[in-house]
Amino acid sequence: MPGPPGPPGPGGGGWRRWEDGAVTIRTDALAQLPVRTAVPALLRALDEHGTAVLCAPPGTGKTTLVPLALAGLLDGAGPVRRVLVAEPRRIAARAAARRMAWLLGETAPEAGGPGRIGFTVRGERRAGPRTVVEVVTTGVLLQRLQRDPELTGVDTVILDECHERHLDADTAAAFLLDVRATLRPELRLIAASATTDAAGWSRLLGSGDGDAPVVEAEGASHPVAVVWAPPPRPVRPPHGMRVDPALLGHVAAVVRRALAERAGDVLCFLPGVGEIARVAGLLGGCGAEVLQVHGRAPAAVQDAVLAGRTRAGGAAGEGPAGDAGGGRRVVLATSVAESSLTVPGVRVVVDSGLAREPRTDHARGLSSLTTVRASQAAARQRAGRAGREAPGTVYRCWSEAEDARAPRWPAPEIAVADLTAFALQAACWGDPDASGLALLDPPPGGAMAAAREVLTAIGAVDERGRATERGGRLARLGVHPRLARALVDGAEEVGGRRAAEIVALLSEEPPREYGDDLAAAWRTARRGQDGYAARWRQEARRLERALASGGRAPGTPATTPAPDNRPEPATAPHTGTRTGTGTAGTHPDRPVSDRHTPGTPAPAPDKRPEPTTAPHTGTGTHRDDVAAGVVAALAFPERVARARGEGSFLMASGTAAETAEGSPLRGAPWLAVAVADRPATAASARVRLAAVTDADTARRAAAALCSGGAEVGWVDGDVVAREVTRLGAIELASRPLAAAEPGRLRAALLAGLRREGLELLRWSADGLRLRQRLAFLHRVLGDPWPEVSDAALVERAGEWLEPELSAARRRADLERIDTVAALGRLLPWATGEAARLEELAPERIEVPSGSRVRLDYGGDQPVLAVKLQEMFGLADTPRVAGVPVLVHLLSPAGRPAAVTADLASFWRGGYRSVRAELRGRYPKHPWPEDPSTAQPTRRTNPRR
Repeated sequence: MPGPPGPPGPGGGGWRRWEDGAVTIRTDALAQLPVRTAVPALLRALDEHGTAVLCAPPGTGKTTLVPLALAGLLDGAGPVRRVLVAEPRRIAARAAARRMAWLLGETAPEAGGPGRIGFTVRGERRAGPRTVVEVVTTGVLLQRLQRDPELTGVDTVILDECHERHLDADTAAAFLLDVRATLRPELRLIAASATTDAAGWSRLLGSGDGDAPVVEAEGASHPVAVVWAPPPRPVRPPHGMRVDPALLGHVAAVVRRALAERAGDVLCFLPGVGEIARVAGLLGGCGAEVLQVHGRAPAAVQDAVLAGRTRAGGAAGEGPAGDAGGGRRVVLATSVAESSLTVPGVRVVVDSGLAREPRTDHARGLSSLTTVRASQAAARQRAGRAGREAPGTVYRCWSEAEDARAPRWPAPEIAVADLTAFALQAACWGDPDASGLALLDPPPGGAMAAAREVLTAIGAVDERGRATERGGRLARLGVHPRLARALVDGAEEVGGRRAAEIVALLSEEPPREYGDDLAAAWRTARRGQDGYAARWRQEARRLERALASGGRAPGTPATTPAPDNRPEPATAPHTGTRTGTGTAGTHPDRPVSDRHTPGTPAPAPDKRPEPTTAPHTGTGTHRDDVAAGVVAALAFPERVARARGEGSFLMASGTAAETAEGSPLRGAPWLAVAVADRPATAASARVRLAAVTDADTARRAAAALCSGGAEVGWVDGDVVAREVTRLGAIELASRPLAAAEPGRLRAALLAGLRREGLELLRWSADGLRLRQRLAFLHRVLGDPWPEVSDAALVERAGEWLEPELSAARRRADLERIDTVAALGRLLPWATGEAARLEELAPERIEVPSGSRVRLDYGGDQPVLAVKLQEMFGLADTPRVAGVPVLVHLLSPAGRPAAVTADLASFWRGGYRSVRAELRGRYPKHPWPEDPSTAQPTRRTNPRR
């Protein structure tokens, strides 16, 4: 039955009632939606091709009018067709269903029994046998496809806001294309958005007949003026989750400016909940009601914002509200308000230009959100919110020049997010590596490998990547596979109710004010009356029911087989220009800015009473604080962490972690870390949510990471051989190893040489001189003379240090190696050149006096240091390997008197000045006028 008459649409109150009295259509409101002109073309495209891409600017009615038209609910002439509309967010799904019900004159789905319009989001279903148009989140659509690939009874699926490139939406599109190609070619599929990559989606949705048609709706509902409002002074760019407070202050100032310059309510876009709270604090006394809308806000608050100000004689939520009645409002929102929503009364948008996107550090196993510049597509979507009901204005908090440098589209979630949930969805669909899925972007190989490793560890897939029966059950629970594993296995240890309550906490990170102790947060949620606590209770009940039913949907027989859900081809397999991958790594019902990617959640202890609700089921008798540690450790076994100092921990993954100052977790011996992130410049991760646990729990939860055995390595400057028991990177116990394997000792010594260099050897003077001679020959003659640089000798240490190296057991043994004999093994004995070493690079050469003087090969040129009188009579400079030596001519006292590489030239010129300076100082030594013909001598002049 239709609901009571509500307020008329933006253009008045035109109604039309069908004869059966079932539907009262607000014709004037529908007539003002520009997308109506594109409906005939869209119907033709679907009749001819079965797929289409619908591009319609914000406010044209693509989310509300199009589903009604496709369902046959507007003209009553054709057959009624069941339409499924997939939205990326819960708030959008609820709002779209409410708006469509209002257009038909029906009671909103959540206000009465389900009528022709219904919705389903995680934990809430408002649909029934009479429902013709059902709005669901993309996550719900994926679950439905896994249970019923044919989507029995559904005629058309609309994937709304596909430009946002959420992983669940991309995956759902791939699965639906498989269904069309193999089971239901008559199933009609539409990709709809205001700013999508139409060409890419057209190719993706195309078939052997060519690309899918692109249908465009003309213009927005109303014009939107753009005001560029960059900060007066430069602000620091966002870094991780940090946003410059100066920018937030500027955003608040722009909101005040907009209130002063424009009429109507103001919708302000900010990247996250923290920024919303800060700007809300800066807007005190602005003369308007300040409201906050984000994924964590209670449904009642979200609904009230979307319903507009309460009017006299009408309840908020019955229909769009204009400017009449009540004061002005400032709505501070994350990206939840970016798409598919009309916020009544809004005439002005203030855009901070920032957004949040997920990022995953696969090397450390940490996931987090990061603040980025909003894309041009997102900026257009946001601006469109100002023109939904009347001409509007958007204030952009950046310059027009910056706008041109912004990315065109948001980063596809498949390229940056944790892919564990996607990989399990693909495995359950029958395509473990996702190579056959039709997606715009393929999944990164590293992310898929990391996801496969997690799924294998929790028993969700076999060695070939195919979903196991357990994996099918985990996939049906509707949470991240890690959390599903914690729910199933944790229920056996702590009871089903406790496990469900803890997993509900981990599935949506608690507010910061709940603290970083998971057990304390659990108690706070139990007694809490805020929006988070309400959602937590609802999710905990859903998980407990899902656990009791084995993850099956209501009515599904207990014998439901586990995966492979991928339809068998009835005709030729689906082809085209698609690439494959998809499935969200974050929960589909939350916007990117508010999502908590399960790659960072866990609990910490605090004794509390048994649940005050229904008693838990299962065999567990753990206290609640112990239960929190058990479940968190099961969810994130690689993040169990042992203390190594006050507030400092080492996780099993090898990542260091630190708790905040004043945290109750700082003194815990062990933690099960659930939420952690690592700033780009930080050496350690920050623990944001964890549970106190113990060594036994950690070992049970992370049994796959337990290892033991002999470890021989180079530690603190020497070989250490131990029998070690480890939990990942955490050393649990060790004892000295009496007899280590020689090969492992050798490897440890080589590792020491690589780490600390050749100083580990004791180089004798003869050894150093031989190395210098060999270096000279390699530099001058090249092969076959060996390179003897540090790097080269370390690389070939296994050759020239044998057999002593294999007999060595510790550092002291290296010091006893004869480096002369060892270097001799590198000489080119095979070619016979080794015998010429003394010829080509002699250690000593004979000078005219008969002395054999040692050459110094330590520099670029060999140096001969000899007393000047011993070189009398020698005209030509000595050479080694064809290179003239550098002669250091010494005074009788052994001090350098001259340096030359050309003796003949020195005797002719430089010698005179040396003679004049030194013969008076050393009269007992000969200083002939012509040294080139004088007799060389090592002695002084004879006594007279």
